Amino acid sequence: FELPPEVQVIDGGTAGMELLDPLAGVDLLLVLDAVKAPQPPGSLLCLQGREVPVFFRSKLSPHQVSICDVLASLEFAGAAPRELLLVGVVPERMELGLEMTPTVAATVPAMVDAAIALLERHGVPSRPRVH
Repeated sequence: FELPPEVQVIDGGTAGMELLDPLAGVDLLLVLDAVKAPQPPGSLLCLQGREVPVFFRSKLSPHQVSICDVLASLEFAGAAPRELLLVGVVPERMELGLEMTPTVAATVPAMVDAAIALLERHGVPSRPRVH
């Protein structure tokens, strides 16, 4: 998708606390990620604001820094995003790996659709990229 120039897309992957500066004080933060929740694998979750609890994501090791740790640090520093949205998919398992499971991969298009719809509702236009 093509997004306005003021919209920044970041692959946070394993960046951890390196995300503090790019996320500090942003108006709107939309996170797409795997989330541990009681729903069946492949379930799509769309949460906003206080519905996105800091403890929502499970860590894969005690040394891992999750997006929730980053958000908690920003909150503590008074630099939390003004608005927070989460589009998540419930994975089959939370172990480290290089590839998505087929269940999660099958949910990615719905995650993208949900993310684009949320952005549109928040006044961020988009259009499909022409290749």
